[in-house]
Amino acid sequence: MSGFLFVVPPLTGHVNPTVGVAARLAARGHRVAWVCPDPELVRRLAGVDAVVFSCGDEVSRIMRASTALSHRPPEIRGPEALRFLWERFLLPLAEAMAPGVRRAVDVFRPDVVVADQQAFAGALVAERAGVVWATSATTTAEFMDPLAALPKVREWIDARLGELRKAVGDPSKATDPRFSPHLVIGFSTPELAGEVGAVRWVGPSVTDRPDGQGFPWEWLDPDRATVLVSLGTANTDAGERFLAVCRDVLRGRAKRLQAVVVDPGGALGREAGENVLVVPSVPQIALLARGVDAVVCHAGHNTVCESLWYGVPLVVAPIRDDQPLVAGQVVAAGAGVRVRFGRVGAQKLGAALDAVLDEPSYRFQAARVGAAFRAAGGADAAAVHLEELAERSRA
Repeated sequence: MSGFLFVVPPLTGHVNPTVGVAARLAARGHRVAWVCPDPELVRRLAGVDAVVFSCGDEVSRIMRASTALSHRPPEIRGPEALRFLWERFLLPLAEAMAPGVRRAVDVFRPDVVVADQQAFAGALVAERAGVVWATSATTTAEFMDPLAALPKVREWIDARLGELRKAVGDPSKATDPRFSPHLVIGFSTPELAGEVGAVRWVGPSVTDRPDGQGFPWEWLDPDRATVLVSLGTANTDAGERFLAVCRDVLRGRAKRLQAVVVDPGGALGREAGENVLVVPSVPQIALLARGVDAVVCHAGHNTVCESLWYGVPLVVAPIRDDQPLVAGQVVAAGAGVRVRFGRVGAQKLGAALDAVLDEPSYRFQAARVGAAFRAAGGADAAAVHLEELAERSRA
């Protein structure tokens, strides 16, 4: 029996893929625990019995950084958005999480630390403590080298990572905390992400989640096509204009389709039209499994992968961070159409939606990627890779 400590940021999209992996490891008899600044988030997603180490006195600081991330002005894009992400979230998160990770390592004594690619403290503390660590890559953006055309930004990030290593890691080491030399688990496959070396591709970790009690399933009409519109959990303040355009496009197609629009900020109100249901949240997996014909989204990695898992084509409107790269992967795979988030109007968005609904090639390619995802093994494959790493570390 081995011990696995998952170190994750307080972001739903980064916790969700690891939930199934942790469950598989526990079912095989291993010890499993978590470090997260928001223990209730982990318990909500992984179960009330999950063992979660918090980050003590640093929680308020971390949550302020998380709030800053989710409330970024929508006009911040490109290199400016990347700098904002690092300076206002990733680096403060690592510094604030480090004491909690150290305590968890001392108390739980894991054989392997599984560090999210954006939770640098997991990798750096494990390295300093002499514990083998693996990378959990819940998005594929870092594999695409997003800094290739931004040498000054890369230089700045390298310098900040060096400072962080001196503060919380082992100054004698030089390993990038985003890429473990022992094991990198990628929750995608080359059919979407392209060929990348030194990554164990396992496909999405799609597991059962709460089945959406309280969701008005009776509202759905089985005789009409269903469209899901979602901008994820971290773009609440950026989506009002885009969601309004979506609403207008969907209303104009009331005879042929119905839509569920996720609007956590209440930008649209709750009365959007006879064929448009506006809700603050949605049981996404349950809805996709029940039958969705197209997804309109921000190209968030989880939403894209979960949609393609079920063979659903997409209209992607990336906002920032890794989303433009993921949107490019969707288009390159032939599984969707890309539109401009900040400028698209009803005519272009409607044409994109009609294309993915009416042209068979998009659904065919989405199904092809979905088949590759399922063949990759998901949470079971990730658990096997982690078990093998634990065995190698003991040997």
